[in-house]
Amino acid sequence: MSFQWDDLRMFLAIARTGTLSGAAKQMGVNHSTVFRRINGFEDGLGVRLFERLGSGYALTIAGEEMRASAERVEREIDRLDRRITGQDLRLEGTLVVTTTDTVVENMLGPYLAAFKQAYPGITLDLVLDNQHINLSKRQADVAVRPTMSPPETLVGRRISGLAFAPYAAKSYMKGRTLDLAALDWLAVDDSLAHLAADKWFRKTLPGAHVAMRTNSLLGILHGCEAGMGAALLPCFMGDTRKKMLRLGGIIPQAASAFWLLTHEDLRHTARVRAFMDFMGDALMAEVDLLEGRGV
Repeated sequence: MSFQWDDLRMFLAIARTGTLSGAAKQMGVNHSTVFRRINGFEDGLGVRLFERLGSGYALTIAGEEMRASAERVEREIDRLDRRITGQDLRLEGTLVVTTTDTVVENMLGPYLAAFKQAYPGITLDLVLDNQHINLSKRQADVAVRPTMSPPETLVGRRISGLAFAPYAAKSYMKGRTLDLAALDWLAVDDSLAHLAADKWFRKTLPGAHVAMRTNSLLGILHGCEAGMGAALLPCFMGDTRKKMLRLGGIIPQAASAFWLLTHEDLRHTARVRAFMDFMGDALMAEVDLLEGRGV
Protein backbone atom coordinates (compact mmCIF):
# COMPACT_ATOMS: atom_id res chain seq x y z
CA MET A 1 0.00 0.00 0.00
CA SER A 2 1.16 3.57 -0.67
CA PHE A 3 0.65 6.22 1.97
CA GLN A 4 1.61 9.81 2.63
CA TRP A 5 4.25 11.27 4.94
CA ASP A 6 1.46 12.90 6.96
CA ASP A 7 0.16 9.41 7.77
CA LEU A 8 3.55 8.48 9.23
CA ARG A 9 3.81 11.81 11.10
CA MET A 10 0.44 11.17 12.71
CA PHE A 11 1.39 7.58 13.55
CA LEU A 12 4.66 8.75 15.17
CA ALA A 13 2.86 11.44 17.15
CA ILE A 14 0.51 8.85 18.68
CA ALA A 15 3.37 6.41 19.28
CA ARG A 16 5.38 9.07 21.13
CA THR A 17 2.61 10.65 23.18
CA GLY A 18 0.49 7.54 23.77
CA THR A 19 -2.77 9.45 23.40
CA LEU A 20 -4.93 10.95 20.66
CA SER A 21 -5.09 14.28 22.47
CA GLY A 22 -1.31 14.44 22.82
CA ALA A 23 -0.85 13.64 19.12
CA ALA A 24 -3.50 16.21 18.16
CA LYS A 25 -1.70 18.91 20.14
CA GLN A 26 1.65 17.99 18.59
CA MET A 27 0.24 18.11 15.05
CA GLY A 28 -1.99 21.14 15.52
CA VAL A 29 -5.26 19.38 14.68
CA ASN A 30 -8.27 18.29 16.72
CA HIS A 31 -8.81 15.00 18.52
CA SER A 32 -11.43 13.70 16.07
CA THR A 33 -9.13 14.25 13.10
CA VAL A 34 -6.43 12.06 14.65
CA PHE A 35 -9.01 9.42 15.59
CA ARG A 36 -10.41 9.31 12.07
CA ARG A 37 -7.03 9.26 10.35
CA ILE A 38 -5.41 6.55 12.46
CA ASN A 39 -8.43 4.31 11.98
CA GLY A 40 -8.33 4.92 8.23
CA PHE A 41 -4.58 4.33 8.15
CA GLU A 42 -4.92 0.98 9.93
CA ASP A 43 -7.87 -0.07 7.76
CA GLY A 44 -5.89 0.72 4.62
CA LEU A 45 -2.91 -1.31 5.85
CA GLY A 46 -5.13 -4.15 7.00
CA VAL A 47 -3.32 -4.36 10.34
CA ARG A 48 -3.67 -2.91 13.81
CA LEU A 49 -0.78 -0.67 14.81
CA PHE A 50 -2.09 0.20 18.29
CA GLU A 51 -3.85 -1.53 21.15
CA ARG A 52 -6.62 0.71 22.51
CA LEU A 53 -6.19 0.67 26.28
CA GLY A 54 -7.89 2.59 29.04
CA SER A 55 -4.65 4.45 29.69
CA GLY A 56 -4.01 5.30 26.03
CA TYR A 57 -2.62 3.81 22.83
CA ALA A 58 0.11 1.13 22.98
CA LEU A 59 2.02 -0.16 19.96
CA THR A 60 1.37 -3.68 18.71
CA ILE A 61 4.24 -5.79 17.33
CA ALA A 62 3.37 -4.51 13.85
CA GLY A 63 3.32 -0.99 15.26
CA GLU A 64 6.80 -1.39 16.71
CA GLU A 65 8.11 -2.40 13.28
CA MET A 66 6.28 0.51 11.68
CA ARG A 67 7.78 2.94 14.19
CA ALA A 68 11.35 1.89 13.43
CA SER A 69 10.78 2.37 9.69
CA ALA A 70 8.85 5.62 10.13
CA GLU A 71 11.64 7.12 12.27
CA ARG A 72 14.17 6.30 9.56
CA VAL A 73 11.96 8.07 7.02
CA GLU A 74 11.59 11.00 9.42
CA ARG A 75 15.35 11.36 9.78
CA GLU A 76 15.83 11.37 6.01
CA ILE A 77 13.10 13.96 5.46
CA ASP A 78 14.52 16.18 8.20
CA ARG A 79 17.98 15.88 6.63
CA LEU A 80 16.63 16.72 3.17
CA ASP A 81 14.72 19.71 4.58
CA ARG A 82 17.86 21.09 6.23
CA ARG A 83 19.99 20.60 3.13
CA ILE A 84 17.50 22.27 0.83
CA THR A 85 17.09 25.17 3.25
CA GLY A 86 20.87 25.36 3.53
CA GLN A 87 21.05 26.27 -0.16
CA ASP A 88 18.76 29.29 0.30
CA LEU A 89 20.74 32.41 -0.57
CA ARG A 90 17.91 34.90 0.02
CA LEU A 91 18.02 37.43 2.83
CA GLU A 92 14.29 37.04 3.28
CA GLY A 93 11.81 34.56 4.64
CA THR A 94 11.19 33.22 8.15
CA LEU A 95 13.95 32.59 10.66
CA VAL A 96 12.99 30.58 13.75
CA VAL A 97 15.05 31.62 16.78
CA THR A 98 14.80 29.82 20.10
CA THR A 99 16.03 31.21 23.40
CA THR A 100 15.02 31.32 27.05
CA ASP A 101 12.64 33.79 28.68
CA THR A 102 15.51 35.13 30.81
CA VAL A 103 17.76 35.86 27.84
CA VAL A 104 15.12 37.64 25.78
CA GLU A 105 13.91 39.81 28.69
CA ASN A 106 17.31 40.72 30.10
CA MET A 107 19.48 40.99 27.01
CA LEU A 108 18.27 39.92 23.59
CA GLY A 109 15.25 42.17 23.00
CA PRO A 110 17.06 45.29 21.72
CA TYR A 111 19.37 43.22 19.53
CA LEU A 112 16.44 41.43 17.90
CA ALA A 113 14.94 44.82 17.08
CA ALA A 114 18.25 46.00 15.63
CA PHE A 115 18.57 42.84 13.52
CA LYS A 116 15.05 43.28 12.16
CA GLN A 117 15.84 46.87 11.21
CA ALA A 118 19.02 45.76 9.43
CA TYR A 119 17.27 42.89 7.61
CA PRO A 120 13.63 43.91 7.00
CA GLY A 121 13.03 40.99 4.61
CA ILE A 122 13.58 38.42 7.35
CA THR A 123 10.62 37.59 9.58
CA LEU A 124 11.64 36.44 13.05
CA ASP A 125 9.70 33.61 14.68
CA LEU A 126 10.74 33.64 18.35
CA VAL A 127 10.29 30.44 20.37
CA LEU A 128 10.76 30.83 24.13
CA ASP A 129 11.57 27.55 25.85
CA ASN A 130 13.71 26.75 28.88
CA GLN A 131 14.26 23.22 27.58
CA HIS A 132 16.38 22.44 24.55
CA ILE A 133 14.60 22.71 21.21
CA ASN A 134 15.64 20.12 18.63
CA LEU A 135 17.36 21.95 15.77
CA SER A 136 17.87 18.67 13.93
CA LYS A 137 14.10 18.42 13.48
CA ARG A 138 13.91 22.05 12.32
CA GLN A 139 11.94 23.10 15.42
CA ALA A 140 14.21 26.14 15.21
CA ASP A 141 16.94 27.44 12.92
CA VAL A 142 19.10 29.19 15.51
CA ALA A 143 19.43 28.84 19.28
CA VAL A 144 20.69 31.57 21.64
CA ARG A 145 21.04 29.94 25.01
CA PRO A 146 23.14 28.91 27.99
CA THR A 147 24.65 25.44 27.88
CA MET A 148 27.87 23.78 28.96
CA SER A 149 27.71 21.05 26.32
CA PRO A 150 26.02 21.85 22.97
CA PRO A 151 24.89 18.80 20.96
CA GLU A 152 27.56 17.51 18.59
CA THR A 153 25.26 18.01 15.60
CA LEU A 154 25.22 21.78 16.16
CA VAL A 155 27.82 24.37 15.19
CA GLY A 156 28.20 27.94 16.30
CA ARG A 157 29.97 30.34 18.53
CA ARG A 158 30.71 30.37 22.23
CA ILE A 159 30.07 33.97 23.20
CA SER A 160 31.34 33.82 26.77
CA GLY A 161 31.21 32.15 30.11
CA LEU A 162 28.04 32.64 32.15
CA ALA A 163 28.64 33.57 35.77
CA PHE A 164 26.23 32.96 38.67
CA ALA A 165 26.16 34.61 42.09
CA PRO A 166 23.73 34.80 45.05
CA TYR A 167 21.36 37.80 45.09
CA ALA A 168 18.56 39.23 47.18
CA ALA A 169 16.51 42.41 47.23
CA LYS A 170 18.06 45.22 49.27
CA SER A 171 14.78 45.48 51.18
CA TYR A 172 14.89 41.78 52.08
CA MET A 173 18.43 42.01 53.43
CA LYS A 174 17.68 44.85 55.87
CA GLY A 175 18.39 43.50 59.35
CA ARG A 176 19.73 40.19 57.99
CA THR A 177 23.29 38.86 57.92
CA LEU A 178 25.10 37.43 54.89
CA ASP A 179 24.82 33.91 56.30
CA LEU A 180 23.40 32.20 53.21
CA ALA A 181 22.14 29.20 55.16
CA ALA A 182 19.94 31.45 57.31
CA LEU A 183 18.10 33.05 54.38
CA ASP A 184 14.90 32.08 52.61
CA TRP A 185 15.63 30.82 49.10
CA LEU A 186 13.97 30.73 45.70
CA ALA A 187 15.03 27.71 43.64
CA VAL A 188 14.31 25.91 40.39
CA ASP A 189 12.14 22.80 40.29
CA ASP A 190 13.14 19.37 39.03
CA SER A 191 12.74 20.36 35.37
CA LEU A 192 15.91 22.45 35.73
CA ALA A 193 17.75 20.15 38.14
CA HIS A 194 20.42 19.57 35.49
CA LEU A 195 21.71 23.13 35.93
CA ALA A 196 25.09 23.41 37.64
CA ALA A 197 23.65 26.24 39.72
CA ASP A 198 20.93 24.00 41.17
CA LYS A 199 23.42 21.21 41.83
CA TRP A 200 25.59 23.69 43.77
CA PHE A 201 22.58 24.91 45.74
CA ARG A 202 21.42 21.42 46.72
CA LYS A 203 24.93 20.36 47.72
CA THR A 204 26.01 23.54 49.51
CA LEU A 205 22.77 24.55 51.24
CA PRO A 206 20.85 21.28 51.72
CA GLY A 207 19.05 22.53 54.81
CA ALA A 208 18.09 25.96 53.50
CA HIS A 209 14.44 26.98 53.66
CA VAL A 210 13.01 27.12 50.12
CA ALA A 211 10.21 29.66 49.92
CA MET A 212 9.37 28.96 46.27
CA ARG A 213 10.33 26.65 43.43
CA THR A 214 9.63 27.35 39.77
CA ASN A 215 10.55 26.12 36.29
CA SER A 216 11.87 29.52 35.23
CA LEU A 217 14.82 31.64 36.32
CA LEU A 218 12.73 34.63 35.29
CA GLY A 219 10.14 33.65 37.89
CA ILE A 220 12.91 33.38 40.48
CA LEU A 221 14.25 36.80 39.50
CA HIS A 222 10.89 38.50 39.94
CA GLY A 223 10.23 36.75 43.25
CA CYS A 224 13.69 37.69 44.49
CA GLU A 225 13.24 41.29 43.40
CA ALA A 226 9.93 41.40 45.26
CA GLY A 227 11.66 40.43 48.51
CA MET A 228 10.67 36.77 48.83
CA GLY A 229 14.21 35.63 49.55
CA ALA A 230 17.64 35.01 48.08
CA ALA A 231 18.43 33.27 44.80
CA LEU A 232 21.36 32.01 42.76
CA LEU A 233 21.08 33.88 39.46
CA PRO A 234 23.09 34.62 36.32
CA CYS A 235 24.98 37.85 36.85
CA PHE A 236 23.53 39.36 33.68
CA MET A 237 20.15 39.21 35.41
CA GLY A 238 21.05 40.18 38.97
CA ASP A 239 23.62 42.90 38.27
CA THR A 240 21.25 44.98 36.13
CA ARG A 241 18.47 45.24 38.73
CA LYS A 242 18.69 48.32 40.92
CA LYS A 243 16.66 46.73 43.71
CA MET A 244 19.02 43.76 43.95
CA LEU A 245 22.16 43.17 45.97
CA ARG A 246 24.87 40.63 45.16
CA LEU A 247 25.53 38.55 48.28
CA GLY A 248 29.20 37.78 47.81
CA GLY A 249 31.31 36.64 44.91
CA ILE A 250 30.75 34.57 41.80
CA ILE A 251 30.19 30.82 42.37
CA PRO A 252 32.52 29.02 39.91
CA GLN A 253 30.80 25.65 40.43
CA ALA A 254 27.51 27.15 39.22
CA ALA A 255 28.88 28.56 35.97
CA SER A 256 27.59 27.83 32.48
CA ALA A 257 28.41 29.19 29.01
CA PHE A 258 26.54 31.32 26.50
CA TRP A 259 26.22 29.98 22.94
CA LEU A 260 24.88 30.95 19.54
CA LEU A 261 24.07 27.70 17.67
CA THR A 262 22.64 26.33 14.45
CA HIS A 263 22.60 23.00 12.66
CA GLU A 264 25.60 22.31 10.43
CA ASP A 265 23.31 21.85 7.40
CA LEU A 266 21.88 25.36 7.87
CA ARG A 267 25.07 27.31 8.53
CA HIS A 268 25.34 28.53 4.91
CA THR A 269 21.71 29.63 4.60
CA ALA A 270 21.89 33.38 4.01
CA ARG A 271 19.42 34.44 6.71
CA VAL A 272 20.95 32.05 9.26
CA ARG A 273 24.45 33.30 8.49
CA ALA A 274 23.28 36.92 8.70
CA PHE A 275 21.73 36.32 12.13
CA MET A 276 24.73 34.41 13.45
CA ASP A 277 27.17 37.11 12.34
CA PHE A 278 25.03 40.02 13.50
CA MET A 279 24.06 38.55 16.87
CA GLY A 280 27.52 37.15 17.55
CA ASP A 281 29.11 40.57 17.14
CA ALA A 282 26.35 42.26 19.15
CA LEU A 283 26.54 39.87 22.09
CA MET A 284 30.32 40.20 22.35
CA ALA A 285 29.62 43.67 23.77
CA GLU A 286 27.92 41.95 26.74
CA VAL A 287 30.79 39.66 27.73
CA ASP A 288 31.69 41.58 30.91
CA LEU A 289 28.09 41.44 32.08
CA LEU A 290 27.71 37.77 31.18
CA GLU A 291 30.90 36.84 33.03
CA GLY A 292 29.99 38.83 36.15
CA ARG A 293 32.19 41.88 35.67
CA GLY A 294 29.32 44.27 35.07
CA VAL A 295 29.19 45.74 38.57
